Amino acid sequence: MTNAKKWLSGDNVRLRAPEPEDLELLYKMENDTTLWSVGNSTLPYSRYALRNYIEQTANDLYAERQARFVIELHDGTSVGMIDVADYSPLDARAEVCIGLLGEYRGAGIANEALTLLCDYAFGFLNLNQLYAYVPKNHEKSKKLFRKAKFVESATLKAWKRDGDKFIDILLFQLLKSSFI
Repeated sequence: MTNAKKWLSGDNVRLRAPEPEDLELLYKMENDTTLWSVGNSTLPYSRYALRNYIEQTANDLYAERQARFVIELHDGTSVGMIDVADYSPLDARAEVCIGLLGEYRGAGIANEALTLLCDYAFGFLNLNQLYAYVPKNHEKSKKLFRKAKFVESATLKAWKRDGDKFIDILLFQLLKSSFI
């Protein structure tokens, strides 16, 4: 028997598919307006819509071009989400999106989850590249991606509306050759 690698599980967290029991987590995450400036949400989601999402998603990267993972502590506490989105099989690349409930930010959880996702994306899915869009003024997100070896490769000027102004977005990229 060979020693198969255990994917998506680290020292403190594991990444897993969403379950019906995660409805309240999704509801909190999607309706946390403090996360809207770093994501694409513009309206709150209802529990009904999120329940339908959980029930209907195949969580199949190849069919849906995205996959969502719950970030779970080893004691079973669900603390956030990390997604692979906008997957391009031809170009072997995907976007990474990550969010944690407020009380779990700043504890190294996001870093471990991002590292696990990168390891899975490059080692198991054989992607060539991951990328993330980060608001220029969001220091914690920039620090997270830099720590995970993502490099800032472009500035998208006035890319995203934030209230009555437009903000620059930084494109961070991580190539497989830089991760491994």
